[in-house]
Amino acid sequence: MALMPRLRQLMRRNHSASTIGTRRPTKGDRRGDTLHEDALRAMLVDDPNNIRAFQALSEVVRRRAADSTHNEDPLAAEVADHEKQRAADLAVWALAEELAGNPRAWYPLVELARLSLDDDPEAAIRRLATAADRDPSGEALVEAISTLRDAGQPVEGLGLGVGHWRAKEHTPEVGRQVVLAALEADRLFDARHHLDSLSYSPDKRAVAKIRPELEKAIAQAEQKLSGT
Repeated sequence: MALMPRLRQLMRRNHSASTIGTRRPTKGDRRGDTLHEDALRAMLVDDPNNIRAFQALSEVVRRRAADSTHNEDPLAAEVADHEKQRAADLAVWALAEELAGNPRAWYPLVELARLSLDDDPEAAIRRLATAADRDPSGEALVEAISTLRDAGQPVEGLGLGVGHWRAKEHTPEVGRQVVLAALEADRLFDARHHLDSLSYSPDKRAVAKIRPELEKAIAQAEQKLSGT
């Protein structure tokens, strides 16, 4: 179900379905905002991997946490900005950590990994591996590899992909992420090998859509390597 219709349906409930991301009431809260937040929490109870709902609720808790560190002293502005960011990250961490306790939850683990990648990369990669193990469709693995690539760690992304990708079972997008990670890691042979592995996917239509892009990327990398 699309996000907005689902939100409207959940808003009509007479009670909140969850305490996840519980609001801290303020005098300025409006009833519509309250219902919207409660609906997002309820959606995440129903599906802890609802990415759009998680991101929307994350913005709510980030904003609230940042507002709680407000400092009117202009001399403390730089420190205040740092504290706001830290408070916001901690709020999202708490939300993701609570949701990650659900054995079906993989996206909250991806968010925990994203937040901890700089400070504790080994733990972050373990969280990404756990996320991949929890999702038979491969969507979690797509997010995990993409997270590592975005962080400038294509080698780690490639390793994670090689260790968890099942071409016959997972969405072909996993293969795309693996090939791109191999290219970014300057592993041309691996990139070509993993592109060939996409042929094992039963979703031939999806493979046909992404293969030209990957073929072109590999060809460009080979030309760059040969200097032509």
